[in-house]
Amino acid sequence: MIMIEIRGLRKSFGDHVVLDGIDLDVARATIFALLGPNGAGKTTMVQILSTLIGADAGQARVAGHNLAHEPDAVRAAIGVTGQFSAVDNLLTGEENLLLMADLHHLGRSEGRLRAAALLDRFDLVDAARKTPATYSGGMRRRLDLAMTLVGDPRIIFLDEPTTGLDPRSRHTMWQIIRDLVASGVTILLTTQYLEEADQLADRLAVLDRGKLVAQGTPGELKRRIPGGHPDRRQRPVPAGRARPARPRSARGQRSLGSHPRPR
Repeated sequence: MIMIEIRGLRKSFGDHVVLDGIDLDVARATIFALLGPNGAGKTTMVQILSTLIGADAGQARVAGHNLAHEPDAVRAAIGVTGQFSAVDNLLTGEENLLLMADLHHLGRSEGRLRAAALLDRFDLVDAARKTPATYSGGMRRRLDLAMTLVGDPRIIFLDEPTTGLDPRSRHTMWQIIRDLVASGVTILLTTQYLEEADQLADRLAVLDRGKLVAQGTPGELKRRIPGGHPDRRQRPVPAGRARPARPRSARGQRSLGSHPRPR
């Protein structure tokens, strides 16, 4: 079953084309990774699919609903965790979850039960009565994702969910994502990290300057590209010029942020 279907999606801001005719499908209970450098159009894609902004052209269906004509039905089926934490630092972790329960119109007792279950699931019970300002980065991201799950979404959009996390917190988040998919949730995540896409994704697409330049399973893409990873392909360096050293992210993972555009 296809949970996200996109055909010919386009978006521009003024003269700047951000998405240029995107086609992709995401199957139920799978992880689809959208891989690309900063400015590639990943966040714009998530904003359109989550009904935050409109597309200029093209069609999309999310959870079987037409994105343009049934936005309320789309919003009822999805959850979104953005690049930046949406937690309220003036509330405790538990109060943040109860606030989301109120926004989803859950009853008081049901809301408390849902909050308690999520605090336990995300290993936040001991921090439940503390404000997120005292949390580590990994704890804040876990709370942020827990808040997304209060509404029991069938589809979750994760926009760079592990950016800024230490390796241990990153691997914890990866396991949480795998567990969600095992329970039947469909996930579309954006990332700059090749390792993250390789570890998590059932399928991935490489987005660069608004265009999909490659799409398939991680294994398929690695077999198509000499060296095993998309970032190994580089434009020829003119004679007499040294090839610059390949930068790495602060966490030891390869990032696409500074790499040449795949051809």
